[in-house]
Amino acid sequence: MSSATLDDLGKLVLRVSVGLLLLFHGLNKLTHGVGPIEGMVAAHGLPAFFAWAVYIGELIAPLCLVLGIYTRMGGLLVVANMLVAIALAHMGHLTQFTSTGGWRLELQALYLFGGLAAALLGAGSFSLGGRSGRWN
Repeated sequence: MSSATLDDLGKLVLRVSVGLLLLFHGLNKLTHGVGPIEGMVAAHGLPAFFAWAVYIGELIAPLCLVLGIYTRMGGLLVVANMLVAIALAHMGHLTQFTSTGGWRLELQALYLFGGLAAALLGAGSFSLGGRSGRWN
């Protein structure tokens, strides 16, 4: 296999793994609602309707990654979603570790940096958007 093909396969694995795993969180909110997030947002003095932006970060952005359309934008939306999630729900965990030595924010960090990598790398040729396009 050529180097370009391997690069495109790597982009595919990154996009699909980050996108699908984050999409499960979005589907959970779709079926159970964003009530708890509305409360958390309001507790931080923000308008409760901001909680509805979670659908963009956990449904639309992951779909963009999985499908390979507007991949760079989807990656940036994942980064923004995770930064807000860390700021609102996980700031107290920044310096905490689990009993097995893992960082308490491993999952959030993997989504954040996976989204950043997708934004920097683009979709690759194994995508609906293809290599071309400003946001792929």
